[in-house]
Amino acid sequence: MARSERYEVKHRTPSAAPDRTGDPDARWLTLLMHAAFFLLLGASLTRFLLRHPGEARTPWIIALSVALAVLYVLGPVLGSRPTPRSLVWLGVLVAVWMVLVVLAPSFAWCAVPLFFTGLRILPPRAALALVALLTLFVVAAQLRLAEGFDPNLVLAPPAVAAVATAVFVHMQRQAERRRALSERQRELIDDLLRTRRELAATERREGTLAERQRLSMEIHDTLAQGLSSQQMLLQAADRTWDTDPVTARRHVRTATGIAERNLAEARRFVHDLAPADLAEGGGLEAALRALATRETAQGQGRLTVRCHVEGEGHAALPDRTQSALLRIAQGALANVKEHAHATEAALTLTHLGDRVVLDIADNGQGFTPTEATRATGSVRGHGLPAIRARLRQLGGTLMIESVPGEGTVLSAAVPLTPAAPPTAPEDLA
Repeated sequence: MARSERYEVKHRTPSAAPDRTGDPDARWLTLLMHAAFFLLLGASLTRFLLRHPGEARTPWIIALSVALAVLYVLGPVLGSRPTPRSLVWLGVLVAVWMVLVVLAPSFAWCAVPLFFTGLRILPPRAALALVALLTLFVVAAQLRLAEGFDPNLVLAPPAVAAVATAVFVHMQRQAERRRALSERQRELIDDLLRTRRELAATERREGTLAERQRLSMEIHDTLAQGLSSQQMLLQAADRTWDTDPVTARRHVRTATGIAERNLAEARRFVHDLAPADLAEGGGLEAALRALATRETAQGQGRLTVRCHVEGEGHAALPDRTQSALLRIAQGALANVKEHAHATEAALTLTHLGDRVVLDIADNGQGFTPTEATRATGSVRGHGLPAIRARLRQLGGTLMIESVPGEGTVLSAAVPLTPAAPPTAPEDLA
């Protein structure tokens, strides 16, 4: 149904009969009534010509029959809504039929199709009044044809009119129910499509936010930490440039190496956002060993980082898991350098069959985990929240063991089988 037609159905006045041209049952009934009308009209004219040959009124009967047939054919052209033209047409049609009934009572049974025509066009009360009027004419015509009073001729026409009206009203209500159901289905489909669009938009927003969070963690664990180290090394070189040029140049060379690594990381962000160490080949184990060697060299004797691998994985770790564990190691070592004041740290990667565990241990000053994990929202407090967020995305767990003055052990376990991420970070102290 077109939009203008839907608007018309919704906003039509209560007294107007709806247009049923789009309803299959209504079309079928209309075609049946058209056929019945012409059949009854032809039968009535034939009966009159056989019963009354050569009468003076015969030309008038023939002319009025032809006029009635032509008028009836014009009906579908005018439509079934109560417009001024259709009302005038109906009035002329009924008037011609009445004249025919007065001249030849045998034309009375043509009223049955006219019942449906009036019910289809007129408002309910006007349609019932027209049916009653036509029924009276039919009763009068039948009594004229009868030789005496016949109760059947008095009761049969009203019964036929009642049945015809009941059938039409029933079909009208069925059509209204189907129309309402169809409209409701269209509304439900529109709601479903709108909900799907909103859900897709929500998923896109959530994906954007998740990607922003991931990128913030990537930048914190690589570029931000590297820039912080460069700043400290260049400041140290500036302080010792005059008094100890050799040490100052060593600081500058170390800062240059960090800048090269940061440049590689930045290029990798542009390429596919994978860690540069993993892109060089060798997998997670080689990347962790390279990270330990690099951190030891950058520590210049102040921090020594060792790497150990225990067990053998039966299959290569997923790229997402390798990238997350390497970023966790980078972030944890950044915290060791910045906060722990440790001289030794160890990276231990353990394959346990159903999961892989990465331990980062140091001999630094330690801390109280329940207090440290409360620090969020600042740059310095971004390391542990970032680690927890990465593990939560992989369905992993984080365990922190630390005592002030006795160092810290951070253990990140990631299952190798798909698991639903927990609703909250599983941090155990």
